[in-house]
Amino acid sequence: MTKPYPMEMRERAVRFVEAGESRHEVAARFGIAASTVIKWLARHARTGSAAPAQMGGYRPKKIIGQYRDWLLDRMAAGDYTLQGLADELEAHGLKVDYKTIWTFVHDEGQSFKKNPARRRAAAARRGKAARRLVPGAAAH
Repeated sequence: MTKPYPMEMRERAVRFVEAGESRHEVAARFGIAASTVIKWLARHARTGSAAPAQMGGYRPKKIIGQYRDWLLDRMAAGDYTLQGLADELEAHGLKVDYKTIWTFVHDEGQSFKKNPARRRAAAARRGKAARRLVPGAAAH
């Protein structure tokens, strides 16, 4: 994400327009788009400052309360897919996407990882052999 223009530049642009220059002349002077100067002036007229709005910030979690309890019970009940959980939650009244479910499952420590010994069935035709990942596993 790009950074907002500096406040000094914004304030100077507003001052030049208030002193009588056109918005397009000020934009050419600073090497920016005329629409940028127009937006700064509108913000200055509306709020008294040309300061940028907040970028980013904290977003509260969507899966809380009864939905969290239901989801934890559902995950304990048996096999599931992340998209399946999202669809079931929507049926219970909370619309969330795949990424929200993934983050919830990961944060709860419920993510499923495959058995490391089964990641590769055999050595590649060329190259070195697969190493044993689990003590006691048979090497082929």
